Amino acid sequence: MALHTLWFLLDLVFWAGFFVLEGFDFGVGVLHSFVGRSDGERRQALNTVGPFWDGNEVWLIVAGAVIFAAFPAWYATMFSSLYLALVVILLALIIRGVSFEFRGKLDDPTWRGAFRWTMTIGSALIPLLLGTGLGDLLHGLPFDAAHNYTGTFWDLLTPYGLYTGVTMLVLSLLAGAMFLAVKTTGPVAVRSNATARALGPVATLVVIGFVIWTREVSGQGVVPTPTAILAIIAVAASAWLATTDRLGWAFAATAVAIVTTVTSLFEALYPNVMVSSTDHAFNLTVSNASSNSYSLRVMTVVAVIFTPFVLAYTAWNYWVFRKRVGAPPQPDPAEGTDGGSGSGSAAAGAVGSVDETTAADTAADTAAAVVDGASGAAKP
Repeated sequence: MALHTLWFLLDLVFWAGFFVLEGFDFGVGVLHSFVGRSDGERRQALNTVGPFWDGNEVWLIVAGAVIFAAFPAWYATMFSSLYLALVVILLALIIRGVSFEFRGKLDDPTWRGAFRWTMTIGSALIPLLLGTGLGDLLHGLPFDAAHNYTGTFWDLLTPYGLYTGVTMLVLSLLAGAMFLAVKTTGPVAVRSNATARALGPVATLVVIGFVIWTREVSGQGVVPTPTAILAIIAVAASAWLATTDRLGWAFAATAVAIVTTVTSLFEALYPNVMVSSTDHAFNLTVSNASSNSYSLRVMTVVAVIFTPFVLAYTAWNYWVFRKRVGAPPQPDPAEGTDGGSGSGSAAAGAVGSVDETTAADTAADTAAAVVDGASGAAKP
């Protein structure tokens, strides 16, 4: 296998890994406003991804870095074409990260309500816009023989690209609902399970539409590839398993659906990496957009050495925080009924302290909120 093809496949792995790991993360960020009816329940939902969200974003950075190093011509054309969209994505990532960090800094309903909705909107925009950008690669964007983008911002909003974005958003919501159903207890788990059951059939129809449209846009015939068929089977299985008590398997099936959906897109794109809607003669391919062979050889050696370490500490992190997360402790209603006594103030301070959601504090909150065998909660 040629090295440029190998690195195209590796970039696919990083994109698929990002949408799986950060996908349920995005889903939780959107759904926490709806499956949580109180501040404590919303904190419970967010605490499930507290130890993971910032680490999951590394997959997006690496996916972009691979394009930069292995396919510089692709990077130059893609990032200049999608510049404005990428700025919006960057802003959404910043707003979402700030929401995690600052939501619990003040025990004020207006403060927390504002960050609740910035978290929700930011978490929805990222998979929608990234999916749209990946769909545009296959649909085609206007660029000339010098690979300079010749369109406007509105040319980025192709129908197929937008549908790809919707597909990734719906799959992220399904993964988030499954993850919350597996990782939480009490009313949040019940509502998340109900949400997953409702989203399952919708996601199945959306993926079927994506597979059909992808075949039509790629011009490779109407018969879907085995990967595309597996995507449909996986999302349908996820929808069915959500109606049973096999929620762990349902989440796994959703992850398979995301991987195969992203793979089917890259599969239809290859050997191109970016299609020109101006003239297919201007298309960027894995061969004419790649770095020289020496650079690819050095990158391959580095990847072989360090990738296992990254996978190992990622797996360890998920293992450490594998148990269910219970609701943060609430103040005793009996306290503070004496017209603002010191005990009431202490209780309010305790509630505020639980909601610290910095990377380190969230991990501590999650570990403190884990429901172990003594509390009778089941493990996922």
